[in-house]
Order: sequence, then C-alpha cells, then structure tokens
Amino acid sequence: MVEAQLTSRTRSPAGAGGPSETASPPTPLPGRPVRGSRTGRPLMAALDLLGRRWTLRIVWELSHGATGFRDLQARCDGMSASVLATRLRDLQGATLAEPAPEGWALTALGHDLVGALGPLNSWSERWAGQLPSDSQ
Repeated sequence: MVEAQLTSRTRSPAGAGGPSETASPPTPLPGRPVRGSRTGRPLMAALDLLGRRWTLRIVWELSHGATGFRDLQARCDGMSASVLATRLRDLQGATLAEPAPEGWALTALGHDLVGALGPLNSWSERWAGQLPSDSQ
C-alpha cells in the first residue's frame, strides 16, 4: 500500500477532457536548476529540498530509527498521507531515505545530514534559552 502511495499521482480535473495527471516539482538535486540557483549549486539544492514543508521534520523523525509509514505520519502530527508520500519520494530521490524492512529509514547520507544539523539544533536550544519566558 505504501508503495502505491509513493508511485501514484494526484489526478485533477482538466475541464471537459476528463482527469489529467499532475506531477509534483522534481526533487531538487545538485547540478540542476533549483529555487534560488539556475546552476544548481549543491548548497542551494539542499536548501530547496530541506525547505519544503515537512521535509526536515521527516528527516528528524527518521533519525530516531526506521519506522513504518503510518507511525511516521503520526509522529509528524498527522500530516496528510499524500504529502508524506511526496516528501518520502523526494528524500528517496535525493538518496537521503530509503524503504527498509521496518518501513522507511535514513541512508548513510541521510545520517550525515542529521549530523550536520546537530550544530543548528544546539544553537536553537541556546536561542530558546535566551528568549524571555513570555515569548516561549
């Protein structure tokens, strides 16, 4: 079922001609034009990919270990199945996540990304600790 969710496309009406398939934007990858860079500089491709809604949350949840589709959906505050399927497809296309016997897991490159996010997480904890208590 998950495989079907990842390979299906959303159908939308196309007027009197009946339904047509609409594809999501391509997975941002280095070397291809991406949002903010016509040349697809690696950093810009990464920022484009990671800036897509829910992507970082999915990576963060998978950093705790492989998990099934429905459990991952619940961990991500019940995001829609179609959005989760799209984001997992993006992460798989970027070689950051992959299907696993338990459901979905980060690849070695995905774990490298989590390591790179560690300093940002540490900074965010310091930032939160320095805000006035009424703003938290």
